[in-house]
Amino acid sequence: MAERLLQTHDVSDLCIGKPALRWLPPSSTVADAVAELEGGGGGALAVWDGKEEDTQVAVAGRVCMADVVLFLCADANLASPAAALQATLADLLAAGPPPVRFIQPDASVLEAADAFLGGAHSLVVPIRDRQRSGELCWLTLDLVRFFLSSIALFSPTASRSVSDLGLIRPANLAVAAADAALSAVPLLRTALATHAAVAVVSGESFPHGRQLVGDITPSGLGSSGSVAVAAAVAALSAGDLLAFIDWGGAPPNATLHAVRSRLRRRGLHGMLDLLLYGRDPSSSSCSSSSSSASSSSSSGSSSSDEEEDYGSKRITTRRGNMQRTRSMGRRRAEEAIVCHRGSSLVAVMVQAMAHRATQVWVVDDDDQRDLVGVVGLLDVLRVLRHHLHQFSLSS
Repeated sequence: MAERLLQTHDVSDLCIGKPALRWLPPSSTVADAVAELEGGGGGALAVWDGKEEDTQVAVAGRVCMADVVLFLCADANLASPAAALQATLADLLAAGPPPVRFIQPDASVLEAADAFLGGAHSLVVPIRDRQRSGELCWLTLDLVRFFLSSIALFSPTASRSVSDLGLIRPANLAVAAADAALSAVPLLRTALATHAAVAVVSGESFPHGRQLVGDITPSGLGSSGSVAVAAAVAALSAGDLLAFIDWGGAPPNATLHAVRSRLRRRGLHGMLDLLLYGRDPSSSSCSSSSSSASSSSSSGSSSSDEEEDYGSKRITTRRGNMQRTRSMGRRRAEEAIVCHRGSSLVAVMVQAMAHRATQVWVVDDDDQRDLVGVVGLLDVLRVLRHHLHQFSLSS
């Protein structure tokens, strides 16, 4: 009965009010994608040739700012991000962004759920509206919100604990706060492909008895709307990257000076230009020499405690007067969303939806920062789908 009821809801019901998908052809450059993403308020682009009749086969992929940042941080691109920005979107997709799948607007919500459980990262859906004929939209894992609104259909499963349901997985995507943020790039690629995040844990007890410091999410990585965050990934420790993300990619001058100093010492002059000039570092006639001069001129204005080298230490700049991402309606990277082993399934769903998260970290009941594991929304979706299957067999 519950499964039949959910099957009466079409995917188009979930697309009401969604903006039309924006797209670029595969021959467009990565810099073109950055310009479109920055100008369109973020989100994601479809890599597509724009031919409506080929929609089901021609949407080659989905590109967001996090994809671009991770592409620039690849070993082959670190030395010359300007050249990487001139690569095509086809080249970027070849680096492994997750798959998208086309689904008809009259497909059921359960079919959409099965598509995600079958490996799709996001779905492309035609908008069923006469005034918007021919337009497409993205459907992401936020479809779990629909299941939350129908949670009464999943009793008593919804009230059981995540531990009892076997939903807690090991937190394998984790990096020590003192480690270079670059070491987390492979983990972030996995997180992007699997609707996950990378835990940043205290280094003293890593990898046993890990204390959760915060998390780096793909959405957070692209939240500043600028490729300059790639320079921060190349320069900072994982712990200090959390602070950079919290500042929305616009940290105080002392922090920028420290990032520039680290990039200069590592010889990453291309990343230095990226930090200063954004998506088109080649537009500056001064390029790297200007970077060094700027870095040198700023050093006199920074006090010694603000210039502290990173390593295992945190940035010591004064944060009290800084505008953090919290003021822009986003949670801080240092405020990871957590639950406990005894938290109910519905409580975890509410937490994830309230914070627009795709997973919730599980911490110890006694030590609130001791990382136990993680509950992902894909796993939640799988349990709910199993509940419907079992219910239909018993009815």
